[in-house]
Amino acid sequence: MSSVPLNEAVSISSKQLILLRHVSDQIVFKVGKVKSRQSGNYLSAYKGRGMEFDEVRSYQAGDDIKTMDWKVTARTGKPHTKLFREERERTIFLWVDLRKNMFFATRGAFKSVIASRLATILAWASASHGDRLGGLIFSDLEHHEIKPTRGKKSVLHFIHQLVHHPVWQSSELNEVGHQGLSQSLARLRRVAKPGSLIFLLSDFQGLDQQAHTHINQLSRHNDLTMVSIHDPIEATLPPPGFYRVSDGQAEFNIQTHSKQLRKSYHQRFINHMDQLKKICLQNHIHLMNFSTEDDIVSKLQQELMVIK
Repeated sequence: MSSVPLNEAVSISSKQLILLRHVSDQIVFKVGKVKSRQSGNYLSAYKGRGMEFDEVRSYQAGDDIKTMDWKVTARTGKPHTKLFREERERTIFLWVDLRKNMFFATRGAFKSVIASRLATILAWASASHGDRLGGLIFSDLEHHEIKPTRGKKSVLHFIHQLVHHPVWQSSELNEVGHQGLSQSLARLRRVAKPGSLIFLLSDFQGLDQQAHTHINQLSRHNDLTMVSIHDPIEATLPPPGFYRVSDGQAEFNIQTHSKQLRKSYHQRFINHMDQLKKICLQNHIHLMNFSTEDDIVSKLQQELMVIK
């Protein structure tokens, strides 16, 4: 691990997450078309809060003929057009993966900690934008659904659910669970209303065809962003040598001298990322990639800047 204090690298606290409110004003959910800056960044235009009817007025040069109010036009004998205004409410859903595989890192902080911090920054940003915040936080054993509400209280409730999830107690990490990505995505489909802005925060390990199908269905009626989190060692093995590895209980040694092993290990990570890119490309989903050693605030700003 890096110089990050151990307690901040492997766990979260309410105080730590509440303080992230001060950086949330740097995060903006823009609306519009997105141009990819590099391979792997695919993004549909965030649809925003939608449009609702406001009033009818006399037609003016340049008005879209598709918005003509033909009934009023026929009644008055003069062309009239409908005006719409942007709805002032949108729901943002945060889907946070706290399965056993997320409690890992060799640098920076656990993937679960990074996911929790990112989710909290997005939560505070949603509150500052006046959006409704909902969420689904899940581990191998259980999930917590958070009903969408608005304001500071909604963020504090979300933080409470994150911090007090039983998975942060090491005892749950030692138990065998069955809650996979597909089961949690199926629950998300039931609770997320059409038109929501959804962030999926995970390492996406165990992403099977059923999970892919759920993502496809979610993307049809919502704006999705997949936030992939990985540790550098999951992409590339360390230099050739012998290493002692521990999960806090058991220890074992690995050796990385084999060139073929190193090559196949890296290729497995490439294949995983290619799978995510393919899913995002097929479904017009934005893909963000975070490392456990990234400065998550500046990286998140950069990722959201692709929205023009």
